[in-house]
Amino acid sequence: MRIRTLLPALFLAAGLAAQTAPSDSLFNTDQVVNVELYFGDIDFWSTLTQYYENDLGETLTGDVIITDQTGTRTYFDVAVDLKGNSSYSHPGNKKSFKIDFNDNISGQKYHGMTKIHLNNCFKDPTFMREKIYFDFCRAQGVLAPRVCFANVSINGTFWGFYNLVEPVDGNFLDRWADDNNGNLFKAGDNFGAGGPGGGMTPADLHYYGPDQSSYTSRYELKTNESEDDWSDLIELLEELNNSSDQVLAAQFPSKWEWRPMLRSLALDNIFSNLDSYINSARNYYIYHDSTTFKWNWIKWDANEAFGSYGGPGVGNLLNLAPNYALASRPLMTKVMNVPSFYNDYLVEYCAVLEAFTNDGMDPHIDAIKTLIEAHVAADGNKQFSTSQFATNVESDISTGGGPGGGTVYGLKSFISSRSNYLSGALDCASVGLVEVGHGSSSMTVSPNPTHGSLTVQSTNGLAVSRIEVSDLQGRLILAVQNTSQVDLSFCPSGVYFVRSHQGGQVVVTRVEKI
Repeated sequence: MRIRTLLPALFLAAGLAAQTAPSDSLFNTDQVVNVELYFGDIDFWSTLTQYYENDLGETLTGDVIITDQTGTRTYFDVAVDLKGNSSYSHPGNKKSFKIDFNDNISGQKYHGMTKIHLNNCFKDPTFMREKIYFDFCRAQGVLAPRVCFANVSINGTFWGFYNLVEPVDGNFLDRWADDNNGNLFKAGDNFGAGGPGGGMTPADLHYYGPDQSSYTSRYELKTNESEDDWSDLIELLEELNNSSDQVLAAQFPSKWEWRPMLRSLALDNIFSNLDSYINSARNYYIYHDSTTFKWNWIKWDANEAFGSYGGPGVGNLLNLAPNYALASRPLMTKVMNVPSFYNDYLVEYCAVLEAFTNDGMDPHIDAIKTLIEAHVAADGNKQFSTSQFATNVESDISTGGGPGGGTVYGLKSFISSRSNYLSGALDCASVGLVEVGHGSSSMTVSPNPTHGSLTVQSTNGLAVSRIEVSDLQGRLILAVQNTSQVDLSFCPSGVYFVRSHQGGQVVVTRVEKI
């Protein structure tokens, strides 16, 4: 049966529902910030690089003056350290680093943030891969940091043009998840021995037994460090790896903000962002909400989106298959091989794919190019030339050997080629998502509007195996099996989506709770 795909307009329009925060005044307008760092240590660079090589968490204290559209502010005794792994290969001294305003002076914050990250855009001639990708993710209801830009100087010397990235921490969680009391785990780095990440221990989501020490080289606990209790993560991984597909299908989605997580994985595939869980098994966070008890997937570090990160056996990243999955990534293999999971994944994949077009994305790319092109030209420490910047916004460039060498896909040409390939590789018209209205021949939901009680029934003779209710941000509110009755009495007033799994398809309608 061919099933019409219709993305609910309200779902896209809503994007992420976030709490207002002081950081909004920085990120709600795309801008270039001026960051002036000052160190009393005249040999500051040797000190910073030595601290980086030591990898003991040492920081250098300095002062910083920051000018943005809201004015100029001075912050004293900030803690600064270099960061990054492959990005540390950026030629010269233009390394990535972070500034901690709160480390030495408790309560000191910049627009409500205790830290900021300044990324050097390694392997990105356009300076905007991370910005464009994360903006797109958030517009699709996926958790990702916000990004603006900064000119950075150190002790009066211009250092370079950077991405300024929102940290994923308690402030981030409070804004985006409305909860910051749960466990936040960051995927560790899996570089070889001698590198900043230690041995080859990918954050692959495999189960390595009940001993917490088996996971500490793969993940970092970024909240609740004093309790240092990883039992929730270990329980999640045991269920993922050791449950039967039948048990997993019935129970695992309820542990997650399920559809946003699938969307996040789908977006990494669409943008061939392989320096992520789906390939390198790094550059992501998962957060266990202490109020909903659900896990959230959060993106991180996307300078190699738009096909800038390859790997053995991957092939042409313009033609990366929608169902690409490494056998050593259990979450991906389960998503691809458990039928209900794969159906849900394709639904989310096709939904976000509708927005992955040149018509939809080129205007944003052009606006960012206009904002930053003079600043890029003025950066004499950048990895690529100004002409390569201009060309790579539109089309591919070829570079020499060494770190970041080879063919670098253009932003606009990547979108065009990748979307053309995916339109032939995946028939979204046959993916099991149909949105219906009142009186549909496929499903009835009554009463609608409702004060709480709903009856969901199939009218085409297909058995209803599962009913899911999600909010406008795609977050799963509840799921029930083998029943026609749903109780929304605990939900606030508003609009929700009811999904009925029946006969291999998913039928969707809006319901108003009054």
